[in-house]
Amino acid sequence: MDDINHPSEYPWSSYRFNAMGAENGLQVPHPEYLRLGKTKTERQQAYRELFNARIPQFTLDKIRQTTDKTPVLGNDRFKTVIELKLARATGPKPRGGDRKSKAYRESAIINRV
Repeated sequence: MDDINHPSEYPWSSYRFNAMGAENGLQVPHPEYLRLGKTKTERQQAYRELFNARIPQFTLDKIRQTTDKTPVLGNDRFKTVIELKLARATGPKPRGGDRKSKAYRESAIINRV
């Protein structure tokens, strides 16, 4: 995948459908896509323009790091809101611990109950 520089080059991307109107019989326009313009031509142009901006390397690294480890990308406040709404964690649970410490042993007993 390192040789792919644009979504149009990725075989599983919806770019060709959304940006260039290439029908494939599998995709249907997403409601957010339909809001990009009143006509098919306007929507395709607006969609292509979304890909003209360069993503800063820091942001790209953060996206990659997050999608590798957790399904939610955002600040701590946003993650807390999502956790409350979904009643599930937005990231991996802490690992390990000082197994010799009193606090760890006590939490291990509590967590087993």
